[in-house]
Amino acid sequence: TATMKSLRFISAEAFVSNAEFARKSLGSVAHNLFPLLFKASYLLEQGEVIHDLVENWPFVDFNMGKLLGTTVDYQEDLSHRTCSVCLESCLTGLRDYVLNHPSPYVKRLKVVDLTGIKDVEVQFCECKKTMGRWARTQLLSKLCVELLVYLQQRPCNPGIFEISIDVLIDLFVTERNYELVVQALLKKCYCPLKICCVALRSDSLALQKFFYITKLIDPSLLRKLEIVHNVRLEMEHLEMLFNSIHFPLLMSLTLPARTFNVRRFTATDERMLTNIGEKMGKMTQLTELSMSFSILTGRIQKLLSPLKTPLKMLDVSNCSLNHADMAYLANSFHANHLEALDLSGHNIPDLYPSTFFKLLSHSSSVLRSLTLEDCNIQDTHVNMLILSLSPCQKLQEFRFLGNPLSSQALKHLFTFLCELPMLKNVEFPVPRDCYPIGITYPVDDACLCRYDHQKYESVAEELNLILLQANREDVKASTPLFGSYDAAVQETNNELGAYLMKSFKETLEKFTTSLNKMS
Repeated sequence: TATMKSLRFISAEAFVSNAEFARKSLGSVAHNLFPLLFKASYLLEQGEVIHDLVENWPFVDFNMGKLLGTTVDYQEDLSHRTCSVCLESCLTGLRDYVLNHPSPYVKRLKVVDLTGIKDVEVQFCECKKTMGRWARTQLLSKLCVELLVYLQQRPCNPGIFEISIDVLIDLFVTERNYELVVQALLKKCYCPLKICCVALRSDSLALQKFFYITKLIDPSLLRKLEIVHNVRLEMEHLEMLFNSIHFPLLMSLTLPARTFNVRRFTATDERMLTNIGEKMGKMTQLTELSMSFSILTGRIQKLLSPLKTPLKMLDVSNCSLNHADMAYLANSFHANHLEALDLSGHNIPDLYPSTFFKLLSHSSSVLRSLTLEDCNIQDTHVNMLILSLSPCQKLQEFRFLGNPLSSQALKHLFTFLCELPMLKNVEFPVPRDCYPIGITYPVDDACLCRYDHQKYESVAEELNLILLQANREDVKASTPLFGSYDAAVQETNNELGAYLMKSFKETLEKFTTSLNKMS
């Protein structure tokens, strides 16, 4: 089984379980056993042992994803355990690797890769305290700044300044940790630990600060850029960003809501959109694009046709696409490569059923994730949906929350879903017959929870029974009313809420000022 342990791993667990003995004995342990001992220590949450292993790391590279992933001695992947004790021990061990060796000449470490850590909803570590992406950004920046202060204030072995370790990390920057991250990046050339940003997520941040941090991180290394929620980026700012900064390795781009709004387009805006499309066309690695909640009616071709590399992931949810947009997507070279597609918020059955069918038939050989939330899919459309999904034999995730489907229609659909061999996750709506008669769709937030909970539980049991009788216990079916789990939002929800309140207050003040001027 996946959790079987070799005798070597069991021995490693026994060794590290006595932290005091393990720490004293590390000096006599063969170097090739360090990776084994690291994973065993991580599993048992032996923070002190983890610290000492990293502090004395004998190899050129330290790759968290590989060390915690599936190994011959223990196949379970531990990279989704963002245990606070373990991760803090890793990072402080790294700092002490720089400081605590009398002879820097035996130091071989050149690259530390922290990008393999995965943030998930359910944590299995015993301490139950996680260190998410924002907290990892905060701690690494803090350690880099403190390390420089320490080296400036105390006499050190001059060899320490010859140490240069690239620390690859996915940074998450908000207003709250911005100043600290900027300090660490500004002094990067003087610090033995050099932050190398591979992915950047920016949220709740003033536009000027976002531009500054993007220039500081060395954009030539950036593979993923997420600009979300409270970064007020509009089309002219995006054009400025692409004109001033080059992203040669960028593979994934997420833009905030309302970046584009074609309803108020001028001739200048049209030229701007063309320029943005051309700039994206020069990003030859770009395969993932998310532009949700922008208004892009009739402009998808202008934006996507310059791309030289086919997209593997496309999120155009709530983008007010028309028939011409869907026809372009269905016939474009992107269609045959789409592994993840989100078309939520579009009235697919009424506006473009045949074009949607064509799009899915083209992407069916590779499609792994499909999201069709709030798409007005009703009972009369279920057979069409089944027909569209039938070729998608590699589908792993299907999300269709917010559609007005009855419990009977859901049972019919679930009977079909059992036949998709790779399916692992289904997010289905509260059945329409669980809501009061006369409910309108999309259901607003105030009414979302006003349904017959007992009836829903009964229907959910029946749906799970359909899966069980088809021997599909491997499929997880759920109804997350307020959307799927987002680790980044969960970690910073207090700051996000405060920023939204501040924005709301500013808008009210502007409105009041305008009213006063009018009167």
